[in-house]
Amino acid sequence: MSNYIKSIYLKSDPPSDSYISGLPVVRNLRKMGQLPLTSNVAFLVGENGTGKSTLLEAIAVSMGFNAEGGTRNFNFSTAATHSNLSEYITVVKGVRPRDGFFLRAESFYNVASYIDKIDGEPSFQKPLIESYGGVSLHEQSHGESFLALVKNRFGGDGIYLLDEPEATLSPSRQMTLMVLMNELVVHHSQFIIATHSPMLMAFPHAQVIELTEDGIQTVPYRQTEHYQLTKRFLDNPEKMVAMLLGEQ
Repeated sequence: MSNYIKSIYLKSDPPSDSYISGLPVVRNLRKMGQLPLTSNVAFLVGENGTGKSTLLEAIAVSMGFNAEGGTRNFNFSTAATHSNLSEYITVVKGVRPRDGFFLRAESFYNVASYIDKIDGEPSFQKPLIESYGGVSLHEQSHGESFLALVKNRFGGDGIYLLDEPEATLSPSRQMTLMVLMNELVVHHSQFIIATHSPMLMAFPHAQVIELTEDGIQTVPYRQTEHYQLTKRFLDNPEKMVAMLLGEQ
């Protein structure tokens, strides 16, 4: 595998009065010592509030990425809302990646705006948008612009951190993303992805890391709550909906 990031561990405890101190991911990193990454593709999965996105953001900041997303060269801030968990973790690094990108669905609009802003500055010689397909990301749908970024900007030999990419993608486009991911993995890339998508989690040989209130562990894909709940629903949607609505 491409060992750009080998593992993560909590090097010191956040202050007890900090909200991140009470996050399940922080409590459980403290207990387990070290979280090893054993595959080119690692998924952080679990219920809302367990700290998946917070951990991914901390990894990104520790690797030198802008907290709102983009490359290591992006330097903008529209709102200082990211946590300071990066100050309390250590990312154990391997070989240095040639490329990299941090993508978070919630601030992708800000990344697209930053690209347009840079391209509008007269001192900038070569349009930055050429590296993203040549068309402003704002002139495409959310899903189209996301896939344009992956197709054109992700160049291989890189570390790619994605936060809930399924938020922008239809089921068929999630499968397109898997094809693009596979091409990049073949070209020595590593992905760490926080997701709720049982489709993306099916990526071959991926490490599925499940975060819960009680712990952090690598689990087989079919044993994740996401897979089991989705399967039960699709096997009998009428029954599941009736139960949810109190009709049974």
